[in-house]
Amino acid sequence: MSKLFTPIAAGALSLGHRVVMAPLTRMRSGPGDRPNALMREYYAQRASLGGLIISEATPISRQGYGYAGAPGIYDDAQIAGWRAITDAVHDRGGQIVMQLWHVGRQSHPDIQPNGEAPVAPSAIAADGYGYAAHGPVPFTMPRALERAEIGGIIAEFGAGAARARAAGFDGVEIHGANGYLPDQFLQDGTNMRTDDYGGPIENRARFLLEVTRAAIAAFGADRVGVRLSPSGTYGSMSDSDPQATFGYAAAKLDELGIAYLHVVEPRIKGTELIAATKPVAVRHLRPLFRGTMIAAGGFDRAGAEAVLETGDADAVAFGRAFIANPDLPDRLRLGLPLTPYDRATFYGGDARGYTDYPFHAHAA
Repeated sequence: MSKLFTPIAAGALSLGHRVVMAPLTRMRSGPGDRPNALMREYYAQRASLGGLIISEATPISRQGYGYAGAPGIYDDAQIAGWRAITDAVHDRGGQIVMQLWHVGRQSHPDIQPNGEAPVAPSAIAADGYGYAAHGPVPFTMPRALERAEIGGIIAEFGAGAARARAAGFDGVEIHGANGYLPDQFLQDGTNMRTDDYGGPIENRARFLLEVTRAAIAAFGADRVGVRLSPSGTYGSMSDSDPQATFGYAAAKLDELGIAYLHVVEPRIKGTELIAATKPVAVRHLRPLFRGTMIAAGGFDRAGAEAVLETGDADAVAFGRAFIANPDLPDRLRLGLPLTPYDRATFYGGDARGYTDYPFHAHAA
């Protein structure tokens, strides 16, 4: 049997196979940023016996938004909708963790409360677009956070984790990847601070580690994961020494005893690396992190099996393939063909391209 379909433990999470559903922003929440019945159907479709789902990125505050329509976890009124989702996943024998999110500078006043500027470690703008209710908007110049504000945001991560626990989630994942707020603090291309949250790596990693501790206080270390993208450049991210920066972060997260580290791999096109010039991947971080390692980033079955065989990763997260194939673990296990995805329906909309993808007749 392929190692992809053998059991594994990730902290307190006991998984029957190693095909993980990656966090996927779909922007289909209801009024008040509350999860709805359509979302419940979507997650229930993708739950599998012994499988792990990582929820779509979920803002821990109104300030944390860069994509209108994302479901929140900043209000107690959002708990009931999430509880319906976790119950549905558990009814199918699956487990689900919530990814906690603050976009930092990757936003626009049209998405922010009271039309305010987005916040960031430093006043440095990012390239790219957010999604306001009226459509895409370019990222704008952020305001540098005051030292006194940082503790409040860390507390919001903790409160979000506590609400996720009340909603029946099996754990939480800190979104420290893709150029969002923890990543902005971590990398020296976006963090020019001169206080105790800037400068040397020990200071730049402080925000990520304190956010992780806040989640641990709500859930326990063995139910907390962290996602990192060491070689990612999305959102104009850069670091002068990514191996040192992310190596330090991985080692410190290891000391916290978290359930897993979720690493976005550098993307490869042919033999050319589409990422940083000094890529950092799971194979670089594996010696520094003793817990479960989840790899993500354009994997197919063969690639997933290969990274598991090397021991660099213990599980593999699949994203776009899971959008179009709700029964993806069965399809991979049985070698069945995959349904292609429709990129035009990824962000926002209704059931089309969301809950109408077919199950394979021979997958069971």
